[in-house]
Amino acid sequence: MLRYETGLNLGHRNIKTSLQMSYHNIITIEPDKRGGKPCIRRMRITVYDVLGWLAAGMSHAEILDDFPELTEEDIRACLEFAADREHRLIAVVGDG
Repeated sequence: MLRYETGLNLGHRNIKTSLQMSYHNIITIEPDKRGGKPCIRRMRITVYDVLGWLAAGMSHAEILDDFPELTEEDIRACLEFAADREHRLIAVVGDG
């Protein structure tokens, strides 16, 4: 389990929040399924499917209605996975 702490500075006070990364038990990667893309609990629904639905404006409730095999925890795991991947992203800047 990964734990990140971030500080939010609001003038005279500093608020700390922590994120418990628990997606490791939910997000699975299998080379022979969906081209090795990260999927939810060995299903054929990818993290990117869920992120795309959220980006298109679907609510959590709409996603869960359309895909009853998913849970609220699955949706949060997709967001946590994306946040962790973004956090690990390294930008390479060249002289062009």
